[in-house]
Amino acid sequence: MASSAGLALCGQTLVGRGGSRFLAISTTSSDDDCVFTYDCSAAEKKSVPGDKGEDGQPIDKGSDTILASTFSKSGSYFALTDDTLWFCRTVVRRCTALVFTASEDQVLVADKSGDVYSFSVLEPDGCGKLELGHLSMLLDVAVSPDDQFVLTADRDEKIRVSWAAAPHSIEAFCLGHTEFVSRILVVPSHPELLLSSSGDGTLRLWEYRSGCQLQCCDLASLREPADHQDHKGLAASRIAFWGQESCVVLLCECVPVVFIFQLDASKQQLVFRQQLTFPHRVWDIVFEDSQGLWVLQDCRDAPLVLWRPVGGQWQAVPEGAVSRRLCSHLRESWAMLEGSVGADDGFRSLYKATFDNMTSYLKKKEERLQQQLKKKRQRSPLPQSPEQTKKACSEQSALGC
Repeated sequence: MASSAGLALCGQTLVGRGGSRFLAISTTSSDDDCVFTYDCSAAEKKSVPGDKGEDGQPIDKGSDTILASTFSKSGSYFALTDDTLWFCRTVVRRCTALVFTASEDQVLVADKSGDVYSFSVLEPDGCGKLELGHLSMLLDVAVSPDDQFVLTADRDEKIRVSWAAAPHSIEAFCLGHTEFVSRILVVPSHPELLLSSSGDGTLRLWEYRSGCQLQCCDLASLREPADHQDHKGLAASRIAFWGQESCVVLLCECVPVVFIFQLDASKQQLVFRQQLTFPHRVWDIVFEDSQGLWVLQDCRDAPLVLWRPVGGQWQAVPEGAVSRRLCSHLRESWAMLEGSVGADDGFRSLYKATFDNMTSYLKKKEERLQQQLKKKRQRSPLPQSPEQTKKACSEQSALGC
């Protein structure tokens, strides 16, 4: 469900993706010609046993649009997924998120049917193993830094914490969101804490092993100007954490703003610091440890902008040699990014449909009463005034005489 244009970074390797292609670029100024490109549409599609519909015909293979991508913690591995593949492993259902385990021996892939499959990194030809399942679509998956727990977020407002060694054994549920849970992130420097975002327009902090909610931040109340109080569109497409400043950054899908918080670990609280506003749609964000926050935006002239904290406030860094080189490579591949716009409706289709049945019922009831009253009046003569009634009685008496 993520935007099909996005970023991933590990060390000094930045990956930009859009449509069916991605390119990897070094962020060091010395590697000017070090660019790697890949097109998923050129990957060999392997069939899955039993991959047929009820009529015996092969099911729709979907598109080659990249849906999600991620690095392993060390940067030794990079995985991506389209409708049917994650880096040349075939999957049956459309993937929504994927993550490497901390030991980097497996990739966990969540799909739209609510299942999580594990794939071995060390056995390239191995098939996926079903690990756990939800009754609704999964939107994100994460693992604890010690690989003990698998955390999953679904469309039905739930965050489940399962034991990795026995996924059928559930440690806890983190309950409180009132709309779909779009993103979750285990805080790297504080592995007992979990961040989550939802279509209800909140960012929440959890102690996930107990399922205890520590804090709930209403994003609509933080927006500037303050008259924007609508919670729709405030579901996060990315939650990022920067260990140097204990900084949490939240990118919402439908509004060109980025919310910046600071995590006070001693108090287990998030402190709102700043809202960054952009003139263009922001596709994705990612932290580079030694640099700051890279922002990928829908602007051909400046597709990639670097932000850093200066004097306690985040500011855009003037374009330098590295930024110019990275932007130049992205402009050369602009069709890759531009072609991904509108390829996915994002989270819009996941919001609950609300129906005001009582208003409709009362309106129809009033219409029925009016119709019944009209018919009754048509059947009965109009009532006469007292003078008309007295005159009619006098005329009847005279005739009788």
